[in-house]
Amino acid sequence: MEFQKDNSFFSGRFKSIGFAFKGVFKLITTEHSVMVQTFLAFIMVIAGFLFEISRVEWMMQILATGLVLGIESLNTAIEKIADFVHPEFHNRIGFIKDIAAGAVMFAAFAAIAVGLLIYVPKFL
Repeated sequence: MEFQKDNSFFSGRFKSIGFAFKGVFKLITTEHSVMVQTFLAFIMVIAGFLFEISRVEWMMQILATGLVLGIESLNTAIEKIADFVHPEFHNRIGFIKDIAAGAVMFAAFAAIAVGLLIYVPKFL
């Protein structure tokens, strides 16, 4: 089956959105780290409503969640490509995968900091 590019603006965008939703579904249903992060995001939404966080706090929480899930998605894509290119263990592939995982850790630390800044004062 040969790839046919859709040159129509609207139908091309709708197809792109469909591919994006397909990717989100695959991530949430197959990747354990994304499952955990999606669950935590859901918990944070509930906490936001329970603690009646401000509009700015919602924005920061949404951005932090989106950052973590976005970087985790890129990390997963990098890992899948690396495994496809070189299925056996290889030091260089391991190095690349470690760096991608480190990017997720940076985003997770930032999200934890945002969560602490929002919710710790609510308990004090």
